[in-house]
Amino acid sequence: MLEELDIRNVAVAEHVRLSLRDGFIALTGETGAGKSILVDALAMLLGGPADATAVRAGTDRARIEGVFRLPEEADEATREALEEAGVELEDGLLIVSREIPAQGRTVTRINGRAVVQSALRAIGARLVDIHGQEDQQSIFRTAEHIGYLDRYARLGEQRAAVAALATELRSLRAELRRLSEDERERARRQDRLRFELEEIAAADLSPDEEDELRAERQLLANAEQLQQLAEQAHTALSESEAGASAVDALGVAAESLAQLAHVDARMRELAGQADALQSQVFDLARELRAYRDEVEADPERLQQIEERLGLVANLKRKYGGSVAEVLAYTERAAADLTALDTSEERAERLSAEIDAVSERLGAAAGSLAAARRAAAARLAAEVEREVESLGLRGGRFAVRFERPNAAEGVPSALPAEELISPDGAGADGEERSVAFDRTGIDRVEFYVSLNPGEPLRPLARVASGGESARLMLALKTILGAADAVPTLVFDEVDVGIGGRSGQVVGEKLAALGRHHQVLCITHLPQVAAHAGQHLAVTKRVQGERTFTEIAELDRDARERELAAMLGGVTEPNLASARAMLGGDGAPGTPAPEARTGRQPVRARRG
Repeated sequence: MLEELDIRNVAVAEHVRLSLRDGFIALTGETGAGKSILVDALAMLLGGPADATAVRAGTDRARIEGVFRLPEEADEATREALEEAGVELEDGLLIVSREIPAQGRTVTRINGRAVVQSALRAIGARLVDIHGQEDQQSIFRTAEHIGYLDRYARLGEQRAAVAALATELRSLRAELRRLSEDERERARRQDRLRFELEEIAAADLSPDEEDELRAERQLLANAEQLQQLAEQAHTALSESEAGASAVDALGVAAESLAQLAHVDARMRELAGQADALQSQVFDLARELRAYRDEVEADPERLQQIEERLGLVANLKRKYGGSVAEVLAYTERAAADLTALDTSEERAERLSAEIDAVSERLGAAAGSLAAARRAAAARLAAEVEREVESLGLRGGRFAVRFERPNAAEGVPSALPAEELISPDGAGADGEERSVAFDRTGIDRVEFYVSLNPGEPLRPLARVASGGESARLMLALKTILGAADAVPTLVFDEVDVGIGGRSGQVVGEKLAALGRHHQVLCITHLPQVAAHAGQHLAVTKRVQGERTFTEIAELDRDARERELAAMLGGVTEPNLASARAMLGGDGAPGTPAPEARTGRQPVRARRG
């Protein structure tokens, strides 16, 4: 619902700030006082056209801000619109602001985030229905009619089951189409996969092979140098021709230290170290000799390694950046080839699944369609009773169903087209294949006739004005609980009707207020008397400037306002106004805190 509305510098409204309650709110005032400013400002706030002509003369910009509180479980369409705009709820609140400069571009923000106008319109359409602004009237959008009918008939569970089957069937058919691609392309792919698998299998790769080959190549490519270095080290240790070798020199040193230790016991540790060094050097020389003898040049083996590494590099270039990735590709290619080789069997199984799911979907969608047909007859009867009670005698209502043929549809024996009135549906026909989507097999549109003798026409083509406003009220009254839009605004709903019908309109608006926040601009006291909150619009001239003001009325001020609407503030009219309002607790009785006269409306937050 709309909790607060702040309007600055829009037309003749310098600053209007409203705190709005839930339920039915009446907005009254003399002709020309500026009642339409509130509706126009709200329409602009929610994405309607806005340009410099809306800016109050003498100011550089207009600004409109609304605070909306959404229910804890917002409907799916509202959630999707918010997600697409990247907007997050903050404690269940949406703060929408729109700034309209006298020159330059309009700036719109929702919860502080700038949004484009298309996103604003999508979100605004889920927040408020404004009768008189075509792009805000969800009841006139044909695509919404099937949702209204389903919510009216409480068919949510059936519709969800149909949606699940429709999704499953589309998925199965998409998979079958992929399997049924061009046979030559499939054969080429099979040949290519077989070649790739054979090429990789012939290489007989192992995960660590490449590292081992590189290490062996390193040794073979440097064999002569390795032999030379090992020989030099071995000669230095044990076979020096220039003099004593390292082993011999350490032997002399160890013998000398051993003799010293016999004379001086302090030298025993050093003698032990010398003996150990001689032994270690001897072992080192032996290992060097063995290494020298093992290293040998093998050009043939080196050539084999080079060729093998070239093969590995080629496979990596084709199938992966490493041997491990090449082997992983082999597994995937083998799985793909198996799937292609068994695609005919899979296609047969898919065809059987598609037939089964299609039958189930046809049955479920047929059951849903039958429930809709029955609900449509009930809805048509209720709407006709409502429009008659609102003074539209002879008004008619019907629901048109369309079920077009489709090659890839589901079986149904329901008529391709039918117009269901209070008399109910006609007979079924022969089974055929009909189109479907997640909502089932029905395309639904509301049809109306507002005048006796006039043919039924699509609701979307009904002319605007008082008659369509009352039709809207009749529909909203019946579909109130099914309507997901929380705030409804009615303008000109009482045009062309008298006091007796006004009483009925007021009662219906009050009843609709049990499910929604309802704001109605009215000229009839019989309508305004049923409101739970009464706002009055006045216009004053100060200096050479005109100002529009909106004030919330307490009980006494409401009596005077209703009396003025009856023709003047006279004692008989005041008595009639008191009778309309009733005692405390009657429809239209203001809250206890608002009882001191005409009170300017203040916002709840600072």
